Amino acid sequence: MPDLSVNVDGLRLPNPFLIASGPPGTNGTVILRAFEEGWGGVVSKTCLLDHTKIVNVSPRYARMRAGGARSDGGGSGDEIIGWENIELISDRPFEDWLDDFRRVKDRFPGGVLIASVMEEFSRDAWAEIIGRCEEAGVDGFELNLSCPHGLPERRMGAAMGQEPEIIEEVCSWARGATRRPIWAKLTPNITRIDDAARAALKAGCSGISAINTVLCVMGVDLETLRPLPTVEGYSMAGGYSGKAIRPIALRMAMESAMLIEAEFPGRSLSALGGIETGEDAAQFMLLGADTLQVCTGVMIHGYGLVRELKRGLERFMERHGFERVEEFRGRSLAFMTTHADLVARQRAARQNDTHGTKPAVLTDVQWRADRFVQQSEGLLNQP
Repeated sequence: MPDLSVNVDGLRLPNPFLIASGPPGTNGTVILRAFEEGWGGVVSKTCLLDHTKIVNVSPRYARMRAGGARSDGGGSGDEIIGWENIELISDRPFEDWLDDFRRVKDRFPGGVLIASVMEEFSRDAWAEIIGRCEEAGVDGFELNLSCPHGLPERRMGAAMGQEPEIIEEVCSWARGATRRPIWAKLTPNITRIDDAARAALKAGCSGISAINTVLCVMGVDLETLRPLPTVEGYSMAGGYSGKAIRPIALRMAMESAMLIEAEFPGRSLSALGGIETGEDAAQFMLLGADTLQVCTGVMIHGYGLVRELKRGLERFMERHGFERVEEFRGRSLAFMTTHADLVARQRAARQNDTHGTKPAVLTDVQWRADRFVQQSEGLLNQP
């Protein structure tokens, strides 16, 4: 049987799958459940020193099904492909979090527990929250620099993570407060994620977590004419997650992995964004991920999802003869190139094509209105 264990930043995980920061890691009870089910690690829901700053509203979720979005979560298709949330970070007292961290580590001393933390632009606040979490026994930290919709007026979350100079300063504060692993969780709501990743790694972060949710508006209720999710008749842009964002997450994970390979060898990448199967996980690992995080998938399928994730990854490894994940991690990065290079490669291939194989459309003048759908399908890489 393939070995799924990974060693990342001095941490040993029995498998590469972690609960991502969010509702599935919102208190000690659910974190314990995650370890009982066999998750390789848990990233807690994001905590901060003063929980009174956090006030959530309800409803705060909206779902996109294959057939569309409705306020009741319905639609013409059953499959949930996207999930919007306008939920803030944890509203629990920080002291309660410290108690939970101790309780979890007492029960699962070998379990990898990562504290997700967020603070305002204050060196002292970052040093305090990291120091106190470390005293409670956590194994490492994830800096939430990427929540897309919460507390921008306090320069927190994505308001901090969209400015590389601020990222570098905050990460340097965090690095100065602990010797334990630190991952910077990055926002996709930025022009170049490698600029943000470079700033975090330059400041001394052990690795990158990418990506957080994509800023979105889920939809508008065509009966009430109000945007979703609707709170007292109003709404706001929120974070989009689920399998619909996986292609975006794969691209940004690839860019982060290529940066690490070129400029920061030995640093780590924890990838997240739409992972619901072992096959999804394999794609992220082929593009350089060391570990995989799952949040929305657990909210849809439950904590037992980890068993299918592990089985799916094992099947992929068995099919290709891989015994350890390091044998294929990053293998697909070598096949990422530029459009100019693709043109040159295809030109050379056609010159050597003795069978005269031609695509459905070579140039724009060949498009025909009566065959538009068929010609489009003929340009697909997959059926």
